[in-house]
Amino acid sequence: MDSATAGRDGTSALAIELDRHRGAARAKPAGSGHWEPGYAIRETDAVALFRIRPQRGVEPIEGAAALAGKSETPPGTLAWSHRWTRGAHAFRLEGVPHSPGQFFAWVAYDTRLFEKGSIANLPASLIGNVARFHSLEAARLEDIQLPAAFVKSFPGPPTGVAGERKRLGKFRRPLLGATTRPGLCLSGRNYARAIYQGLAGGLDFVHAEENIHAPPLLPWRDRFLYVMDAVNKASVASGETKGSYLDVTAATVEDMYERAEFARQLGALIVMVDAAVGWSAIQSLCAWARSNDMILHLQHAAQMGCTYRHQGVSLRVIAKWLRLAGVDHLHAGAALGRPRAERLSVHGYYSLCRDAYTRADRPRGIFFDQDWCDMRRVMPVACGGIHARQLHQLLELFGDDVVLQLGSATLRHPGGLQAAALANREALEAMVMARDEGQDIRLEAADILRRAARLCRPLQQALETWDPLSFGCPPAAGVPTQRLAASAPATAT
Repeated sequence: MDSATAGRDGTSALAIELDRHRGAARAKPAGSGHWEPGYAIRETDAVALFRIRPQRGVEPIEGAAALAGKSETPPGTLAWSHRWTRGAHAFRLEGVPHSPGQFFAWVAYDTRLFEKGSIANLPASLIGNVARFHSLEAARLEDIQLPAAFVKSFPGPPTGVAGERKRLGKFRRPLLGATTRPGLCLSGRNYARAIYQGLAGGLDFVHAEENIHAPPLLPWRDRFLYVMDAVNKASVASGETKGSYLDVTAATVEDMYERAEFARQLGALIVMVDAAVGWSAIQSLCAWARSNDMILHLQHAAQMGCTYRHQGVSLRVIAKWLRLAGVDHLHAGAALGRPRAERLSVHGYYSLCRDAYTRADRPRGIFFDQDWCDMRRVMPVACGGIHARQLHQLLELFGDDVVLQLGSATLRHPGGLQAAALANREALEAMVMARDEGQDIRLEAADILRRAARLCRPLQQALETWDPLSFGCPPAAGVPTQRLAASAPATAT
């Protein structure tokens, strides 16, 4: 069957194609390779789901067996190593709907192959040699299910959602944040002045720009001193606990420890690290944060390099690994302004961050149940073009346990940074109050904001600025908002 016919017929054409490949597999000698369609999954197995695209002329079953065997050479020809390579079993193959030539491959791994408590060992074991497979044109790790015994070998987030809220003294509403840009062009004093204006105006956090590590124009010690002075002054002026993400990303882990310790001595609540430092460095800093009672924010800039559409690792797998590693904040994206399929995938990321037990949900890209074994929850961060006119949608979609990072809505306000922060805070509190009073914020959002803007000139300016740019993405179109907004059980803190 040609690709055009398969694309029009959808799943049925893919099923016919798979039947042909299964018939070819039955003609092979029994036990050849790592393809075992009758394999029974054990409680100690980790199950990985790959999206594969075999090379022209290569059977999909051969590609799935190559994933399990870590080599395109059939293990049956290597009798002396046959026992060593039987810890992985490819047992299921399914066509990807509306994607001719692509297949989902299920592979079970004995967790004795993995080092407990090590995230770095997982990508090294699962995808380390995939790029060298001549039998596969592309392969992407879409999802993974880890057994409870293996999950318990990881400590998880050092603070968690409940601990962070208790430390900040802020409950029953999302947290507000923004990013200071451009940061590299500012001196330490002016950089801190921008942070003070945002925090004093009503923000809870101010996010450092991802490339501010220690440039010559803005040394990290000077930046930390000026920033913490601004944070303390904003806390006194507002009567609230405030925070700014102090970026401790550095060349070596020792340098990161030095910067993080200096931030702790200055009284910082939260530090930030870029994912570019690597899994081992992330876990090392998570262990430090746990020992020193600090909140750890992970910057998302380097994650996107691992999440190509047909290669690498999907963000849902990275979210699982980061929760195991022990970060407190994770950029999970914003679902507004995206196609429906992408919005559902974003909801899946939020579930993986906050659920005590994640249920399989194929429309949201979650293929497996996952028991988190009472591991603390991660606070997801929503960012990407969101503004005050979308707060009702964000509340319905994500609930209260989220950081809403309104970057553009803060930086492009005509009244300046402090006026923008005040407008965002007023809009959020008005929407939360209306929701708690039982109003339908989806239908009455415009009236709620209009009434709040009568008493807040900065909010009125914000509404006038963002009026033509409001995305129209009602969450009712197949998005399970009620389940996502519900709080997780008390055991998952």
